[in-house]
Amino acid sequence: MLPASWIEHRRQDGEAVGWIVPDGEGFRPVDVLGRPVTAGPVDWLEAEEALEDLGIGFLADRHLLRMPDGVERPVRISEVSAEGVTVVTDDFGSASVVGAGSERIRLPFPVPAALRPAPR
Repeated sequence: MLPASWIEHRRQDGEAVGWIVPDGEGFRPVDVLGRPVTAGPVDWLEAEEALEDLGIGFLADRHLLRMPDGVERPVRISEVSAEGVTVVTDDFGSASVVGAGSERIRLPFPVPAALRPAPR
């Protein structure tokens, strides 16, 4: 459940791109995965710009998920909500193959540090 102080931010086309969270005298932009976008608090307009500049395109990128045994597995983000994030394993690009039987893994929101963007 999101804290009541989190204010949803949508792009002009209505797509939700994150939240703006009061933080002291400023605001902290938070992406759709629940991660801070800036290093510290910024003013309201900077928070909006940071979220709009980030967008949601990064959700389509490949990510790495560090498993409990320390092994990192390539994954793709499948579903995102404030209730949790679902990723699917993407061994050899299998996440996009229909019927591949990729493993689905449910993560809490905000996502843990174990999920990170894969190097390009």
